[in-house]
Amino acid sequence: MGKVTKEVIDVPGVSWHLKKEGIPLNPVIRAGNFVFVSGLTPTNRRTGKIPLVTVEKQTKMVLDNMKVCLEAAGSSPDNVVKCTVYITNSAYFDEVNQVYRQYFRRDQPARVFCVVGSWPKKFDVEIDAIAIVDD
Repeated sequence: MGKVTKEVIDVPGVSWHLKKEGIPLNPVIRAGNFVFVSGLTPTNRRTGKIPLVTVEKQTKMVLDNMKVCLEAAGSSPDNVVKCTVYITNSAYFDEVNQVYRQYFRRDQPARVFCVVGSWPKKFDVEIDAIAIVDD
């Protein structure tokens, strides 16, 4: 097996918001045929703002951002092998799953669903992912 290199993927509408906020992370890293997507928040890619919307809309925004990040790295939601969903209240489980099912219709990825305290900004959902890239 050859050396695997780490490639930082710049994602328009996602990367620059993180840099502007001074957050020390990259939204996507590709290493060989693996893609690692950082925990994504319900951030509007045009404005960089997090709107005060329902958990369903937040989940949709997060998964839309994830799709853009995966595609920038040469992957797609169909190639996600694992997700971690972070949520501020376990009562949101059903609402998150309703939206999640729309993005992962078949062969759903392995998943962890965690309830967390809070974040420095007002939102309720964050999701990260690991995906593969087709050869």
